[in-house]
Amino acid sequence: MHNRDIKTLLLSGSPDFWGQLAARTRASSDFDELFMLSVLRKKAHLRHHIAPGVVHEKTRLALVGGYSLYPLHDLLEHLCEMEGFPCEVWRGEFDNYISEIMDDASDLYRFQPQIILLMPAEHRCKYSGALTDARETQQAEAGRVVQSLLKLICKLHEKTHAEVIVTNFILPARHDLGAYRSRTLGSDWTFRKWVNLELGLNAPPYLHICDMEFLAHRRGGIEARDERSWYESKQPCSSALLTDTAREIVNLIRSMRQAPKKVLVLDLDNTIWGGVIADDGLEGIEIGDTSPRGEAFKAFQKAILSLKQRGILLAVCSKNDHEKAAEAFEKHPEMVLKMEDFVSFKANWEPKSDNLRQMAHELNLGLDSFVFVDDNPAEVEIVRQFAPGVATILLGPDPSGHLTQLQDCRLFEPQNITAEDAGRTDQYRSDTQRQALCSAITDMDSYLESLAMEAVISEFTSMDVPRLAQLINKSNQFNLTTRRRTEADLLALLRNPDYVCFSIRLNDRFGEHGLISVVIAQEENGTLKIDTWLMSCRVLKRQVEDEALNELARLARTRNCCRVEGIYVPTAKNAMVRDLYPKFGFLLSLENETVRKFNLNLDDFQPRPTKIAIKRRAYEPN
Repeated sequence: MHNRDIKTLLLSGSPDFWGQLAARTRASSDFDELFMLSVLRKKAHLRHHIAPGVVHEKTRLALVGGYSLYPLHDLLEHLCEMEGFPCEVWRGEFDNYISEIMDDASDLYRFQPQIILLMPAEHRCKYSGALTDARETQQAEAGRVVQSLLKLICKLHEKTHAEVIVTNFILPARHDLGAYRSRTLGSDWTFRKWVNLELGLNAPPYLHICDMEFLAHRRGGIEARDERSWYESKQPCSSALLTDTAREIVNLIRSMRQAPKKVLVLDLDNTIWGGVIADDGLEGIEIGDTSPRGEAFKAFQKAILSLKQRGILLAVCSKNDHEKAAEAFEKHPEMVLKMEDFVSFKANWEPKSDNLRQMAHELNLGLDSFVFVDDNPAEVEIVRQFAPGVATILLGPDPSGHLTQLQDCRLFEPQNITAEDAGRTDQYRSDTQRQALCSAITDMDSYLESLAMEAVISEFTSMDVPRLAQLINKSNQFNLTTRRRTEADLLALLRNPDYVCFSIRLNDRFGEHGLISVVIAQEENGTLKIDTWLMSCRVLKRQVEDEALNELARLARTRNCCRVEGIYVPTAKNAMVRDLYPKFGFLLSLENETVRKFNLNLDDFQPRPTKIAIKRRAYEPN
């Protein structure tokens, strides 16, 4: 659809306007076009033409830096709204960010931002000494630049508890100093590279790096610069790179609120190998280093395996004969992926959309956790229509492009990687063994006892914060309130004496489940109010929720509380816990369309018996 057609939809008040505006925004990489689309969005608001769907509270986003922040603030406002999380934007003055940050009474702090974008000035990242100075002197100066920037960021966070996004520094793209630029830390090229590296390696959990060094490299060093724009209007870069930067910032904001996808589901023939296994046989498929196409498929499989090592679950959904498909993984000498790498393997002749739904049920995951990859456009379209929550990647005919499509899809980017991520496939495969045992033992008490379960209950620790944030931001089904929190939020809770916060780890005779439950509660006037209670669905009906309640009651009593208040906030995905509180003896105290509240009198509560052996880890001091 052309932009003039979108304008016609606006003028006619068509309900299709917002969908077309969002689609055109996602498809555009041109600065001028995005700016024009933003103008149309503003006109729609002036006409009170409201987008359909849920009305979200605006996130307060503050921009400060060493450049003119117009029109970047306009791009960010537009892109955020088109992505479904509208922002109220405040922008600081040109190159006044140090004063705005250091002044406790500044307008920046009165705005009370939830997210802050800091774009430090490039002229403050330059070695001022001689090129012949000792390396140690130059290195110390780079460290000083990093530490001064981190102090500003720390001040921002301490004052606001906001997440902070900082842009790092673009490298120069001219031939200044020639080859000598790489032989001294005093050159702008090497000095900025060192500062960028140290900034990233020393970033606290609440700091997110918008990697302008990488974005400029990807765009091209010369194209990323626009000296005229700097001299005329103090722009940080070219309009092309400004567009890339705005999209990257929006991607970082999205990642604070949405977990990455959890499962990569693969077709087989002409997707992870060349040819058709049923027709060409084991010897006839293309995979390995004997041909360019085979090498490309092998590189694609290596990239897929690296996702598994980052905690992404792998699965197969292919129209194929199961035995022949499995044989390729078991017997082909060049195959990188093996059968044990997959948590689900569905090679049959059923519709792929049906297989995906069954897979979601078996893994206790929502369809919106899945990404399906296929080379057949008809199969991809069927999945889009009949399993609409699944994200899809349609591979091109040339396997040399498969790796590029996977790397650039941006569906699996982690904010952090924890030790538990690497063992996630083993955890899900162990679940299969547990299910087999459950099927063999009809008495539930006997089954639970046979698991020999042990749980470790621990107050939040700084070491666990990355995993806690992962679980909080991706758990949907067993989640009483579905409140999301960043790592910065969790670190703040560690220091807040009004809150009790604990996690539960579980293991049994088949292996470790890892950290699988999170509880946050606030003490208020003799009542312990449950703010967050969630659990991985992989341990449903294992009595973990019983032990969580036992621990809540124990902690409430240590604080001389006489009751526990539970809150249930209904969502489209958490109906399974709607009646959890009544089941545990809580009495309903309030009910409306948005919330149900319950109370538990501790005088009447007795710890619930379970088959879990409990250990408590030493708590970190506040």
